[in-house]
Amino acid sequence: MEPATVQMLNLRLPTDPRWVNLAEMDLEEILTDHAYCEQKAATSCISLIQGYPERDELVRELAPIVTEEWGHFRAVLAELDRRGLKLGRQRKDEYVNALLDFSKKGGGRDAALLERLLIFALIEARSCERFRLMSLYVSDEDLRRWYHKFMVAEAGHYVLFIELARKYFPRDVVDQRWKEYLTFEAELMQKLEVRGDRMH
Repeated sequence: MEPATVQMLNLRLPTDPRWVNLAEMDLEEILTDHAYCEQKAATSCISLIQGYPERDELVRELAPIVTEEWGHFRAVLAELDRRGLKLGRQRKDEYVNALLDFSKKGGGRDAALLERLLIFALIEARSCERFRLMSLYVSDEDLRRWYHKFMVAEAGHYVLFIELARKYFPRDVVDQRWKEYLTFEAELMQKLEVRGDRMH
């Protein structure tokens, strides 16, 4: 099933199978990272709305995502509380920082929008893939069901960001740049250490 899921999300490389086992060893760490990922997803959508208020459809589509992502942040906090765990400190996100470094600079506002939409789509796709792994392979049945809900949400967000990119830019331009991101992301996944305390 994993290759099919990766293909569906357009990812070029599946997550290392060791990741789920490592993540389950210290739930406080992975839930902390998950919480901050949801928080950053909400603030990233806010920043897009603030930066491109003239893009009516973008504003309308992302406004409810802000609410949803912040709801996810609160859901992770609640899960930490339920398990008697603590929210740790935010940590450097090497995965996201590498994607930002790969993005094209200096092309103006429109070019920057395309880069950000594709980066956000890629983050959501990889998050969806990893939430699916957690929903299938963690030993805690409650946690499996809990992660399944996040998997479904991230899949929808991934599709939305791709659709917004294709609305505002020529499809051939979007698809070519998307292929470049997918190739880069696969290479990045091979280089990054497999860590159970990171969602990416």
